[in-house]
Amino acid sequence: MILSTGFLALSLVLSVQAATTARPPKGFTCATGQTVQNRACCALFPVLDDIQENLFDGGECGEEVHESLRLTFHDAIGFSRSQRVFGGADGSIVTFSDVELAFHANNGIDEIVGVQLPFIQAHNKTLSTGDFIQFAGAVGVSNCPGAPQLNFFLGRPEAKAASPDLLVPEPFDDTNKIFARFQDAGFTPNEVVALLASHTIAAADKVDPTIPGTPFDSTPNLYDSQFFIEVQMHGTLFPGTAGNQGEVESAIAGEMRLQSDAEIARDSRTACEWQSLMTDHAKLQRVFKDAMLKLSILGHNQNDLIDCSDVIPVPVPLPSNAGPHLPPNTTRKDVDAACAFTPFPALTALPGPATSVSPVPPS
Repeated sequence: MILSTGFLALSLVLSVQAATTARPPKGFTCATGQTVQNRACCALFPVLDDIQENLFDGGECGEEVHESLRLTFHDAIGFSRSQRVFGGADGSIVTFSDVELAFHANNGIDEIVGVQLPFIQAHNKTLSTGDFIQFAGAVGVSNCPGAPQLNFFLGRPEAKAASPDLLVPEPFDDTNKIFARFQDAGFTPNEVVALLASHTIAAADKVDPTIPGTPFDSTPNLYDSQFFIEVQMHGTLFPGTAGNQGEVESAIAGEMRLQSDAEIARDSRTACEWQSLMTDHAKLQRVFKDAMLKLSILGHNQNDLIDCSDVIPVPVPLPSNAGPHLPPNTTRKDVDAACAFTPFPALTALPGPATSVSPVPPS
């Protein structure tokens, strides 16, 4: 009994020690009152306040958010193992804008670069150019109801060279070319689908310049699954012309569908993953967050960076009346179901009549 009691006492001590060791550090309280795990992150709160108020119009999920998120991708995808291009998310698209903004795939990016440049210059003692691009993208997404709280890591060095051309996929590329480009950057086809969740809060200005601000789904101010549902509706491919190359006619008036999105949704390699995101919002958040973290640190060792994810605001949940749903006046017969292994989810249509989706207004 003495031995058993002593053993029990020792076990209790070890359990208490283990519990104590497992507790996260208390963190640091910044001069502005917020608590972070790493004191270096305190410097980001004034930047956060500035861009929320003056870049994102007081915290809206609008055009500047869409474009800032697009910029995170166009900067970071300048990474290629086969070509030994390892810049990645380094801000080269701004630092060497005279080179990279001339690339066909970067058409229209000059607008958000011009908008962000004064902020980058104002906060260059706190954030490198690459840091600012990824920080602004993560903060912007936080303004969209239903979005995940994205990660942000601090400490990217300034870019040393411009990215070469032809590393950014285009909407008229076929799926084989797109998947090969992403594989060269370290992404699987399912991770491509995850990154395309960005299109749920996106709009196009330059794919068809005659209809700027055309959203990719009917709810561009919400991070929801309507993009994945609506891309799966019947549509017709336009002829490839200078005005609408890569554009596909959408089943919903006022909405744009990209050729690449339509084909990835129907490709046997990705159709089931695409379909799975229609009704699983937790998964939609999780896979996008994971893929965006991977994208945001391309070209860098995560261990060399400082985790400041706790500075990024937590987005509000989706409204209770948000989807998923079919568009008004549609049924399952209007869907191009493409997953061979799982039935298309049972979705009801919104009550009609159908209305046209409004363009996203410029800021």
